[in-house]
Amino acid sequence: MISSASPGSKASLAVFDPFLLRTKRQLWTYSGFGIETHSSADHRSVDGQLQRAKKQSSIRGLNRNCNHDLKNLFKGAAIVASSKPGPFQEFYTTLLTKGIRPEMARLTLARKIATIVLIVWKRGACFDAQHLKPQTA
Repeated sequence: MISSASPGSKASLAVFDPFLLRTKRQLWTYSGFGIETHSSADHRSVDGQLQRAKKQSSIRGLNRNCNHDLKNLFKGAAIVASSKPGPFQEFYTTLLTKGIRPEMARLTLARKIATIVLIVWKRGACFDAQHLKPQTA
């Protein structure tokens, strides 16, 4: 899948050190797949005491300050992987049959691909389709 990426995307991936990121969520944020939430008035004053407000924070979408080459690389890989037969397409169709919108399923697939790349890169292991199994809770 990486072979279909642009030369600039490959160059930014070659310069990147995977050991700078400890978790998959840090990689998602770095590559533009992290969810941005904003909240205001988290606490309110009741009888002179601060209490946490029950209002949930609002989700604003994906973070904008990211490595755009890396984001395009993983998005392109997710698009190609969802259209060609194989374990990634099976994962994508499973998400669609669960009722997830196609754009959210592609985001989930891009995150999964990014996570697998991080695992394979840091551990030096070979790709295993077991990484595609959905997590339980």
